[in-house]
Amino acid sequence: MPTEPLMPFTGLPFHLTVSTGALMGWALLIAFAFWALYTLVATYHWIRFSHAAAVAYPAIVAHLAVSGAIALFALSSLI
Repeated sequence: MPTEPLMPFTGLPFHLTVSTGALMGWALLIAFAFWALYTLVATYHWIRFSHAAAVAYPAIVAHLAVSGAIALFALSSLI
């Protein structure tokens, strides 16, 4: 048993402070950048390598609509 009282956790080393808002903002930015890159690559491949444009274009629109709805729901704080 230590003879001194326990010290509470004070956060990051070297007295660095990161606000929760800034951390969440960067996390959302990284997630959006990954989604945008994925969407661009998937759209390119759907259009370039698909032999059925009647399927590719509705799939792209559905992907954007569903992704947008999920993003809006996640950001709206309706949980």
